[in-house]
Parts: sequence; C-alpha cells; structure tokens
Amino acid sequence: MTTHVPGVSRHFVLAAGGTGGHLLPAFALAVELEQRGHHVALVTDERGAKIPGKPSFLPAHVLPAGRLGKNPIALAKGLAAIWSGRAMALRLFESFQPACVVGFGGYPALPALLAARSAGIPTVIHEQNAVLGRVNRLLAKRVDAIATAYMEVERLDPKLWGKVHRVGNPVRAEVLALRGEAFPAFSEDSLFRVLVTGGSQGASILSEVVPDGLAMLPPALRHRLQVTQQCRPEDIEAVRARYAGHQIPAELGTYFEDMASRLAETHLFIGRSGASTIAELSAVGRPAILVPLPIATDDHQAVNAREMVKAGGARAIRQSGFTPKELAKQIQAMALGPAALANAAHAAWNCGLPNAVKDLADLVEGFGGVPLMDVIRMDSTTQTAPSTREALAKEFAE
Repeated sequence: MTTHVPGVSRHFVLAAGGTGGHLLPAFALAVELEQRGHHVALVTDERGAKIPGKPSFLPAHVLPAGRLGKNPIALAKGLAAIWSGRAMALRLFESFQPACVVGFGGYPALPALLAARSAGIPTVIHEQNAVLGRVNRLLAKRVDAIATAYMEVERLDPKLWGKVHRVGNPVRAEVLALRGEAFPAFSEDSLFRVLVTGGSQGASILSEVVPDGLAMLPPALRHRLQVTQQCRPEDIEAVRARYAGHQIPAELGTYFEDMASRLAETHLFIGRSGASTIAELSAVGRPAILVPLPIATDDHQAVNAREMVKAGGARAIRQSGFTPKELAKQIQAMALGPAALANAAHAAWNCGLPNAVKDLADLVEGFGGVPLMDVIRMDSTTQTAPSTREALAKEFAE
C-alpha cells in the first residue's frame, strides 16, 4: 500500500448508488481522506443524497442515472440518462479536477466513472459483496484498480486479478472500537444474549421463525435467554405476543440507534448476510446464524456468508429451510458447549479486516500522486463517446 504524504492535498470524487450498502463505505472513505487533508465530493442520485450518515463536509452532486435492462425502450431511456449524467460529471471534473474517481457500485456511479475514463482520470472501484455487482462488472476491465472485501469474488474475470486489492469493507468507528474487547463471558450460569436483525426494517421471516425456534431450545439455554430483536412495525405486536407466550424476555424495536453497544454484549447474532453485516460481525468477532436474502442479486448474500461459515464463525440456513426446528438445531450445535461460542467468535474475528478504510485510502491516494492539469480533453471525449455508448447498449441487450 502507498504511504500517505502529509501536506499534499488533492481532490477525490466518490461515486455511489443510492443505497446504504454502497454509500456507507463511501462515507467512511470520505472521512479518512478528509482527515488526511484532501478535498472530497460525492456523486449519487436523489435517493442517495438523502441517506443518513453523510459527513457534513461532503458536498453531494446529484446526477441522472438510468437503469439498464434488456427491454429496448428501457435500455434507450437508461442510456440517455447515463449520458446526461456523464456530461454533468465532466463539467464537475473541469472545476473540481479530481486526482481519482472511486466507484462503490450501483447505477448512479456509472456516469461519473465513464466520464473519468474518457477524461483520463484514474479510477478505482470498490466491491462490497462476494459477487461482483452488475455496474462494477461492466466497469472492471476499464478501471485502474479493483478493491474487494473478500478473498474470493465471483463473476470477476480471472484475467483482472492483477489489479485486484483485498482491502475489506469499511466499518463504523463505534463498531470497530469493539474489536479489542473480549467476547462477553458465557458460562452455564450466565445470560444468553441473542441479537436478531433483518436490515433497517427487519425481516418478517425472522419474526415468524425466531421466537418459536428459541422456544424449542433445551431448558439449559432457553431459561437464560435475553433477546433483542428488530422487527417491521407491522410485525412487532405479534412478535411480542409470541415471546410472551414462550416466557422469553425480549426487547423489540423497529430501529436501535445504539446497535454498537448491543453488539458488544451479544453472544449470538441471527440475521441476514449483507456485506456491512458480515464486515461488522467479523470486525467485532460475533458468532452468527445467517439467513441469506433469497432475492439478493446473483444470490450474493449466500456467497457473502461463505467465508465466515468455512472458518467456523457462522452457520448459514437457506430461507427455504429456515424453520424453528432447524434454527434450534443450529443454535444448539453452536452454544451447548461452554467454549463453543467463544471458539466461533474467535473464528469470526479472524475473518475481520479492521484496516479496510485506511487500506482503501492508501490505494486511492496511490493514483493521485501527480497533479492532473487539463485532464478534460473534450475533443477526444467527443470522439470516443459513441463507441463506448454502443458497447454499453450491446452488453445490456444480450
């Protein structure tokens, strides 16, 4: 990795799709680059500009970003929006003069990265999942570097491994601070604290299965349970009734602001296997029962879970087989032995990459060593644009 050179201030543009999964790593990188004395700008869409957590110093530029599909009419509209966004990005680059443009996936990142490529500006993409996303897949051959979170990334052309750097997924500072703390004591007499989440709004399948699954545990575990569960608003009262019927103490909510402190005291996590979830569980070292979202693109949540499962830090249950009986069976396998959970926690911890944001910043800085003057060459841009546009149309029409 490149060593940061103090006193050398440059400009960087971060481009990310309008979801938290793409934007939160971008926010983390923005903070790191700003702390190193650089100027950073964000390119996203209208939805992305409203995602909570954006640093106050980070200006957001909203660009058009159409989606591409196989339907000819939708494809034409998507390409038109992308090219409009690309033109706006080129104008931004004229004034901002970025040393590097970093993409985090999602269609809103596409116009900025296409503009950077045509303008001769170095580009880096960061893939949060264990399957290369559609936009990153489209751009992989065209960028200068590919940053990944996993050792194995599906749908990544093996010919491109020469420019791949495994850095991990940036994790929130308050969560990362827990990495040096010991796994909470777990003995035959202690409480058994279980944390259940299913994304920002909870998952109904977890609300349906988890209370009954926990009720099927042997008395040695069931009588010590202390559950915290995130639920959808429409599910919360039914879930509360289920736990009350099973006489299991449970704190329920639609959103918990203090998730880091709750994770700190957790013995077992039950939930989805999104990229940010896996990054936080492995950073802190918490055993997990993972239920991958079955409709995730390219089944990437199942692939995300693979590394932790292989290491012994988690067990994965497909949603089609996620029943109370199966959940109880898997929890017993992980928690009945006094040292079993601690061993699983250590295995999860070993999967963590706590220096992700610093390593990603080092990589990005490495492409900004020379001031880029006159990077916008409109003549060459005009000449190369049609062929790139035709290539995009052909790729998404197949």
